[in-house]
Amino acid sequence: MPNILDDIVLNTRKELQVALDRTPLSELEVQLPDCRPTRGFHARLREPGRLPHLIAEVKKASPSAGILRADFDPVFIATEYAHHGAAAISVLTDQQFFHGHLDYLRSVQAAVWLPVLRKEFILDRYQLVEARVAGADAVLLIAEILPGDILKQLHEDALALGLDVLVELHDAEQLPRVLACGATLSGINNRDLRKFETRLEQTLELRPHIPAGITVVSESGIRTPQDMRMLKEAGVHAVLVGELFMRSPDIGAAMATLLAE
Repeated sequence: MPNILDDIVLNTRKELQVALDRTPLSELEVQLPDCRPTRGFHARLREPGRLPHLIAEVKKASPSAGILRADFDPVFIATEYAHHGAAAISVLTDQQFFHGHLDYLRSVQAAVWLPVLRKEFILDRYQLVEARVAGADAVLLIAEILPGDILKQLHEDALALGLDVLVELHDAEQLPRVLACGATLSGINNRDLRKFETRLEQTLELRPHIPAGITVVSESGIRTPQDMRMLKEAGVHAVLVGELFMRSPDIGAAMATLLAE
């Protein structure tokens, strides 16, 4: 039975074809030599200091919650993140389901000094080159939508482009493929992308099965300082948080509360 994730992937394939017809891969690739050096997204998450580090997300909407922030200004939001303790910034670029855009990423990376992740349903090398040309420092690869051989190839392609790669899994069945692709930065998504149900326990259950040496990010459902402490004790290096801040009238205050010792 079709579900929201299947719908997103199908739409992404259609958007990818439109992009290819508009700007062939060869035209994008000629821009690669002019790209600035990346800012070290993964290295930032391994820096000493208060753990877990915060990846703050710029996200206007979601399929499950609708519009999260009516006064959506990606540059203002990213600047608030940069000034209130974020280690890195994630930018949603999916247009149809999350009301994102690659232009948001371009604007954000030009406005802040922090490394920026392209949060997208990446299916093809074309999207990796798009990300690099737009100024991304890292990309997300979702194991659930990428068969093992494709996941591995895209991981290698991203690294060759100078991008760091956050490889996301949701359940234990996906972990062998994540490890086999060579991931050194792994995200545990507490949200089931097929049902859009969220369980913070997902990270607690999967974290012990991820080998030492891999940087672990917990994604979705983190709302309180107690959640942060629990994840720190579980050995999580970073968290990805968006909806909490997008719904807050005062982003800086919401960040201060979450990051409070």
